[in-house]
Amino acid sequence: MKRILTVSLFIFFAVSVSAQKERKDIGDQYKWDLTHLFLNDKSWEEAKNKVVAEMPGIDKFKGKLTKSSADLLACLEFSTKLDKEASLLFIYASLNSDQDTRDMKYMAMQQSLQQIFTAYATKTAFIEPELLSVDWKTIETFIKAEKGLKVYEKDLYDLFKKKEHTLSEPEERIIARSSMISGVANTIYGTFKDAEMPSPEITLSNGEKIKLTISAFNKLRTSPVRADRQIAFEAYCNNFNNFKATYGQMLYGNVKEHIFRAQTRKYSSAIEASLSPKDIPVAVYQSLIDNVNKNLPSFHRYLNIKKRMLGVDTLKYLDLYTSVVKDVDLKYNYEEAGKIILEALAPLGSDYTKTIKKAIEERWIDVFPAQGKRSGAYSNGGAFDIHPYILLNFNESYSDVSTLAHELGHTMQSYLSNKNQPYPKAQYTTFVAEVASTFNEVLLFNYMIKNVKNEDVKLSLLMNWLDGFKGTLFRQTQFAEFEKKIHEEVENGKPLTGDHLSELYKDILIKYYGHDQNVCYIDDYLKIEWATIPHFYMNYYVYQYSTSFTASISLAERVLNKEPGALDKYIKFLSSGGSEYPIELLKSAGVDMTTSSPFEKTMQAMNKVMDEIETILNKSDKEKRNKEMKRAVTKENRSF
Repeated sequence: MKRILTVSLFIFFAVSVSAQKERKDIGDQYKWDLTHLFLNDKSWEEAKNKVVAEMPGIDKFKGKLTKSSADLLACLEFSTKLDKEASLLFIYASLNSDQDTRDMKYMAMQQSLQQIFTAYATKTAFIEPELLSVDWKTIETFIKAEKGLKVYEKDLYDLFKKKEHTLSEPEERIIARSSMISGVANTIYGTFKDAEMPSPEITLSNGEKIKLTISAFNKLRTSPVRADRQIAFEAYCNNFNNFKATYGQMLYGNVKEHIFRAQTRKYSSAIEASLSPKDIPVAVYQSLIDNVNKNLPSFHRYLNIKKRMLGVDTLKYLDLYTSVVKDVDLKYNYEEAGKIILEALAPLGSDYTKTIKKAIEERWIDVFPAQGKRSGAYSNGGAFDIHPYILLNFNESYSDVSTLAHELGHTMQSYLSNKNQPYPKAQYTTFVAEVASTFNEVLLFNYMIKNVKNEDVKLSLLMNWLDGFKGTLFRQTQFAEFEKKIHEEVENGKPLTGDHLSELYKDILIKYYGHDQNVCYIDDYLKIEWATIPHFYMNYYVYQYSTSFTASISLAERVLNKEPGALDKYIKFLSSGGSEYPIELLKSAGVDMTTSSPFEKTMQAMNKVMDEIETILNKSDKEKRNKEMKRAVTKENRSF
């Protein structure tokens, strides 16, 4: 009922490789056009003042919400209008800030909004306790009497479902005021890591000296020169390790905030507080971790294939991002990437691809990296009456093409939900959001495999797809297991120092990558990797990458096989927003996440790809042996 308190903006993140330029050197056609939101900062300021002036209007509804259906509807519509206006304000400020995190102007604008939202949240603290002072039957009667309340029915029902977790009005007022200090750890983390943390200078194996920024590291970890990868990994991790106490305090503060809110609202744990409001059983989270741990032998099979293809005696963690197919360096400029994606997503229909083309041509996307620009990639779909925006750090690798397809999946789900659902029902949960993004990656992979003739390129794409299983299914579950562990540590009264976090993370790394089985060697400096991951500040977020990946594999298989009704069901799913609970939305689309079936299908798909890779490798090895035998026979004949 208090959507404006959080201003949820449909923001979804991915990692992207990037190299930096100055923003002024990038053509306008590759920058998003924020005038679609506000013409300039002045018009933003005017809109902000208007919202502030409107906010006291909420006071007139106090004491009236349970008197009549008309009063309840008027209050909800008033709050909805403000929420839409506030969202646009926040999006404009945050997108401008992400263009250059060094510019404090737009960060200050965000901070001013947060103070305004907190003040409004305090004013609206009466809403939930007042509604919960009556029983559900009273509200249900209001909904039947007033058609306009129908769009709020699910939100109202959800409120009554969590009645035992709702506090008194004075207590809710205190919780609302506490939002002024919530998210501080996350904000400090982002500012320090992306803008103020010093970057070390390194000397590469050829004598070249470079500054090891985050984007430079992301590029160097893919280097074909192993010595350079070693230099980059060690320097990058050791630089973070220099600030392990600071990063430890940041993450500890973030976890404590999650636990404070969970305990204050009488949840048994932070994970329950995060999942329960979205109607996601905690068992789904735990089942993911259990299933991945049971299938670590398949993950180790992938690592052994990578070891074989790299031709190394010992596979190391620093080898996992480099290309395993020599002389194959897939490069695509941005225009080529757009063309490939449009063709790959053709199975989703012309209406879908027309909107994708519009997003590319009408500057919904900020394409290239620049000095101070936020790292990674995301889609922000919160501008309900306008369109989503995408941030990229495109560097012409195939991974960047895949990232663009991924973010366009988010964008299309936001676009279709905003177009087909009223504002109160348009916001979907992240549990289903990652389905749309990874679904696009599945279609891109299938398109590339079908259209590539060169066997080395095909092998490279197959390995790239396997890398996706590693990154999206196993790595994200590895993160999810770590996140659950660190919350449990604090819930059990244990502190989280930088050293303790590193030891917890190292234990999970060793288990997942088969260090003790000599599958992949984990250097000691890697235990600080937890400090490099921003997703740990997002409150049980990362597991949804993994669950969504398994769902998308199943759904994409149905669409690609042209099963009757599969495409229509999927488009309906993308258009459904938050009109139903995520588990039910996925069931309607054709996949049941409460069963192990999606995970089993995903593992079958992974092993099928590994079978194909090993067939190609065995064929290649056989051909090499035959050539060597022929050369040996020829040499022997010549000796006679």
